[in-house]
Amino acid sequence: MIILYQFPISHFCEKVRWALEFKNIDHKTINMVPGLHFNQTKKMGIKSSVPIIEHDKKIIQGSLETIDYLDKTFPEHSLTPTDYEQRKEALNWENYLAEEVGVTVRLCVYHILLDHPKIVKPFFTNNGPWYGNLFLSLAFPKLVSKMRYFMKINSESAVLARKQLSAAIDKLAQHYQDNQFLVGDKFSRADLTAASLLAPLSKQPKYGLDWPKELPDELNKLMSEFASKTQWVDRMYDKYR
Repeated sequence: MIILYQFPISHFCEKVRWALEFKNIDHKTINMVPGLHFNQTKKMGIKSSVPIIEHDKKIIQGSLETIDYLDKTFPEHSLTPTDYEQRKEALNWENYLAEEVGVTVRLCVYHILLDHPKIVKPFFTNNGPWYGNLFLSLAFPKLVSKMRYFMKINSESAVLARKQLSAAIDKLAQHYQDNQFLVGDKFSRADLTAASLLAPLSKQPKYGLDWPKELPDELNKLMSEFASKTQWVDRMYDKYR
């Protein structure tokens, strides 16, 4: 069985959750608490970033690397195109989306939510270890400081990230206006990546979190700004998640 180590709030982890379920792979999920997860990943002998999967005594880290591994090890319902050129195109999309959507969504959303501990703390402790709430009650300010520092989250970077995200969403909207999929005529890892990394902006019900009914006005404004250009995300979730 595959074990997925993750943060429930992470859209990069959602990408792997979706891939595992799309491919009908038996797995279990272990939710880690941001900050405390360093000790767990250190024991595995790897860096601290998630998602991480463990299978047959192998440790695979990163969403792109995980899909590579899953398609190679469990070829049924492959997310990677078999055609060489289409595979190359899908991987190009995936790398582009990781930086221009994944990183920018994370930065924009965290820049807002880290100032709202009553909302973000439950995201960090969702179905995690019993001591998560205790840890965050003591260490949350320090954790926020470290997250802002290491992820370079500040007012200036948030403005730049929003511009980058807007350009990427425009590019995706233009493509999906004329095409059903990003690559070829079949749902692939490129579409899965695009939809999962944008899923937090539309509070997708199948994401796996209990989204709060009320969010900060600034976050609602961010979501509303892109809502008309990301309706294809709903379609991907409805048909393939």
